[in-house]
Amino acid sequence: MSERSSPTSRNAYNAFRTITTRWMENDIYGHMNNAVHYSLFDTAVNGWLIGEGLLDIHGGDQIGLVVETGCRYFSELAFPDKVTAGIRVARLGTSSVRYEVALFRNEEEIAALKASSSTSS
Repeated sequence: MSERSSPTSRNAYNAFRTITTRWMENDIYGHMNNAVHYSLFDTAVNGWLIGEGLLDIHGGDQIGLVVETGCRYFSELAFPDKVTAGIRVARLGTSSVRYEVALFRNEEEIAALKASSSTSS
């Protein structure tokens, strides 16, 4: 994600996962730590893959390794926000895939965060 990106809207994504924020994800100032955002991206993509039958974490032969990731912040998320992750495949290779994930706060139409992540199997 070296180019300057701008926030995207929900209609730019085909798949969605709803994720509930937790009290423990806020710091003393009421902000969500950066590591939590990356956990939300991971939860969204892997939850979607499992839900679609594309990933079997207990008996499957395939695993995915995140080899590159980046994130742009446009606005804050915090507990008790409901987060909807929009997921799209930006590039599909022979042994890798690049996902783009946007996190939408509550019912907002414009993304609070947007990430790009490349996975290799």
